[in-house]
Amino acid sequence: MEERARIPPGLPRPRPTVSYWQDPPADIADLRTTAALPANADYVVVGSGISGAFVAYKILCKQPEASVVVLEARQAASGATGRNGGHTKAASYRSFVDHEKELGLDEAMRIARLDQTHLDAGKDAIRRMRGAMGEDDPAAQYRVFNAAEARKTFRTPSALGAFQYAAGSLSAYAFAIGVLKLALGTGLNLQTTTPAESIASTDKSGKTIWTVQTPRGCIKTPNLVLATNGYTAHLVPQMQGLIVPLHGQVVAQRPGLSMPQTGLPDTYSFIHETGYEYMITRPPLTPDEGTIVIGGGLWQLPNSGASRYGETDDTVLEPTITKYLRDSTPDFFGSNWGPDHASGRIRKEWSGIMGASADGLPYVGAMPDMPGLWISAAFNGHGMVWCLKAAEALVEMVMGDEGEQTAVDEWLPRSARMSRERMGRRFMGRKDLRAPGEGAFGERGRL
Repeated sequence: MEERARIPPGLPRPRPTVSYWQDPPADIADLRTTAALPANADYVVVGSGISGAFVAYKILCKQPEASVVVLEARQAASGATGRNGGHTKAASYRSFVDHEKELGLDEAMRIARLDQTHLDAGKDAIRRMRGAMGEDDPAAQYRVFNAAEARKTFRTPSALGAFQYAAGSLSAYAFAIGVLKLALGTGLNLQTTTPAESIASTDKSGKTIWTVQTPRGCIKTPNLVLATNGYTAHLVPQMQGLIVPLHGQVVAQRPGLSMPQTGLPDTYSFIHETGYEYMITRPPLTPDEGTIVIGGGLWQLPNSGASRYGETDDTVLEPTITKYLRDSTPDFFGSNWGPDHASGRIRKEWSGIMGASADGLPYVGAMPDMPGLWISAAFNGHGMVWCLKAAEALVEMVMGDEGEQTAVDEWLPRSARMSRERMGRRFMGRKDLRAPGEGAFGERGRL
C-alpha cells in the first residue's frame, strides 16, 4: 500500500468515462465567465465540486464585493462530485467505536453528529452510541432487523440482518451545479477546462501571494483554497502519501421486471466482511424513475483492491468490478428481481477518483507553514455528508471572524482540522472498509 501511495496523482485525465449524472452535461459545464483568465483575485478556489462551489458561494455571501475565481481542470463539477453514486448516509455505527478508541469519546460523538447533520459488532457499537449520546440523539437512531425480517422487508434473500437509519439520495452533480449558479449570480468567475498546473508563493510587502500557473496563464491571490480531493498532491507534494487517489466504479441499471418500476422507498448498503456496495434508486416523478445506481465492488480485487489506490485514470473501467457490479443486483434481490428489462439492464457505467486520507478523516483548514493556502479535501468516499459543513468551517477560518471561528470549534471535529501533527502520519489503507462482523448483511437508509 505504501508503494501505491507514492504514485503522483497528476492532473485529471481528459475525456473520462461519461457519468450517468452528467448525461447530458449542465448548461454551465464549459462556462468561462470571462474570455481571459483574470490576473488577480481576492480568492482563488481550485476545484468546482461540492466543496469548491460551496466555499465560493459562502465567501461571496459574506463578502459580496470580493473577486472570487474558481478554476476547474475539466467541465464544471466533473470530478468526484459529478461521478459518485448519489448515496447520502452517515453509517456512524461502523466507525464510532474505532473513533472513540483512537480520538476519544468527545471526538467520536462530534464526528457522528456531523455525519448525521448531512450483527453483533454493529449492535455493540449502536448500544455504545446510545449509551453515550442518549436514546433521543438523532445521530444514534438505528433500527435493527434480524435475518428473517431483513429478507422479507428489503427483498434480499441472503441478508443476515439489517440496520435502518436516516439516509437519502440526490444528484450531487445537479446540487453542485445549482450552488455554482447561485455563486455566479453573486459575482463568481468560473473558469472551466483550466487546470492548475502548479502553485508557488512569494512575499510581497510582508504578505504571502500565491501564483497559480495554468495553460492559459497565471493568476495571483493572497487566499488560495484547494478543493482538489484526490489530486491535491499534484499541487502540494507534501500531501503525497497523506491524500491517496482511489479509483471507484458505479453502474446505473434498469430494475428487473419484478422490482418496483418507480423506485424503492429506501437506499441500501450491502456490507460484507471486507467491503461493501451502496445503492439508490431514482424516485418517482424524477427523470429515469426506478433506475438503480450501485457502486463499490472494490473488495472483489486481490488485497482489498490495493491496485485501485494511487490510480487516477477515470477514462477506463476495471473488468472484474464491472462484471461484479453488473451481476450484483439480481444476486442481492434473487427471485425478487425477475427478468431483465427488454432494453437491457445496463444504462450507464463510469468511474471516478476519490481521495482517501491517512487517518480516515478529511483535511480542513490552513496548510501548516504555508500562509494563505487552505484545504478542504480527502473525504474518503463520504463527501456527501462532509463537504458542506467542511466548506462552511473553512470559510469561517479563511474570513477570520473570531466569533464565528469560536462557534465552528464547538461542532467541527478537531481531528478533521489540518495540522502539522496530522502531516506526520502515513497512509496504510482506507479505514472505512473494516466491516463489523462476518459474512454479509444489509443496511437500509430512509430519508
